[in-house]
Amino acid sequence: MAKKKETTSLIDSLAEFKDLKNITKETMVSVLEDAFRNVLSKIFGTDSNCDVIINPERGDFEIWRTRRVVGNGEVINPPLEVELKEAQMLDPEAEIGEEVTDQVDFSAFGRRAVINLRQALASRILELQKDNFYANFSSRIGELITAEVYQVWKREALLIDDEGNELLMPKSEQIPGDFFRKGETVRAVIARVENENNNPKVILSRSSGEFLKRLLELNVPEIADGLITLKAVARIPGERAKIAVESYDDRIDPVGACVGMNGSRIRGIVRELRGENIDVTTYTSNTLLFIQRALSPAKVSAITLSEGDVKEAEVYVRPEEVPLAIGKNASNLKLASLLTGYRIEIFRDGETEGEEDIYLDEFDDEIDPWVIDLLKNMGCTTAKAVLKKGKEEVITSTDLEESTVDHLFAVLSAEFGDEESEGATEEEATNEEDLDPKEGESEGAQD
Repeated sequence: MAKKKETTSLIDSLAEFKDLKNITKETMVSVLEDAFRNVLSKIFGTDSNCDVIINPERGDFEIWRTRRVVGNGEVINPPLEVELKEAQMLDPEAEIGEEVTDQVDFSAFGRRAVINLRQALASRILELQKDNFYANFSSRIGELITAEVYQVWKREALLIDDEGNELLMPKSEQIPGDFFRKGETVRAVIARVENENNNPKVILSRSSGEFLKRLLELNVPEIADGLITLKAVARIPGERAKIAVESYDDRIDPVGACVGMNGSRIRGIVRELRGENIDVTTYTSNTLLFIQRALSPAKVSAITLSEGDVKEAEVYVRPEEVPLAIGKNASNLKLASLLTGYRIEIFRDGETEGEEDIYLDEFDDEIDPWVIDLLKNMGCTTAKAVLKKGKEEVITSTDLEESTVDHLFAVLSAEFGDEESEGATEEEATNEEDLDPKEGESEGAQD
């Protein structure tokens, strides 16, 4: 009766593990066999001569042991050898030197063996589940998921996904305006998977740039379809973000598509990000122009790049544009640096107080727009910025014809010609005054 109970308990143990999720039938059979061999090795001293046959569908098994027949009283290695008289009880035709195989009644080893088997199985299955859990979520890093808040602590929140997996969101990965309640559904992105001491933990994030990317893909079909590409994303969570987008179809306005009609698409994302202000700009491979766009709404006068170990950009703006370029709490400057990959420093344009400059766009009636665009690509957005470059540098940088550049400089200089003319007139007058006395002296000397 005791043996029957132990056998039933053993079959129940197998049935308990056979339907585990994320474990294939082949893997389950291998795990069960390893567990049996581990216990058999403890019982017999070795499992090398044992065959374990598992039937996971029915939840049963068979164990067969093979031993070599030796003379009566000549057994030296009991796990591998059997006396002739015992062998003939299993097979009447058995002879010395042959091998006999018999079935092992595992339940005959008692309750202790069954408990050891359960423990070995549980340990191996737990290890396998951890490996599968780690591998599964490691391949899903960057994926947007929805999970339910299960518990909220001071430093982190515990969430449960649809499959019952436990996920963690530290306070540092939450948006400053986030406030979670138990049972609330939350969207986040899988940021990373930690595996310290073989104890995998999935870390979610709502403050990373990847979270903003996934939200844009969800709300802007053109991004999901590959018609618009997200080239760069920079965030100060809960405050402000900048994104650079590019379209491979000239018929699609990437900025307009992301914002949506009357801001319909971007509005939902802003709400999800707790009111975070999002600036959308068009990406360009022209570094100077990209930095200009990244610093919007500030208007840039000139840019000087330094390509060393650390990419740096010296940006010159008019004094009244400095607050816009830097932004509240330096947010505009920080985001522009993150977006472009350059360490940007803002300098006031070197004008003396009271001097005025003129943006190139105001000359569109005298200078072709495509010429103005070339000058902007050089990092010049104002008339004085172009004049400071000089004709030779403009010709070299833009490949414009010399006659075009002469006309350009003539138009730009004309705006400041009065001051220059006055200066030149005074200088000429001074020179004339200096020369007259000398001429008189010379004449006097001749006389």
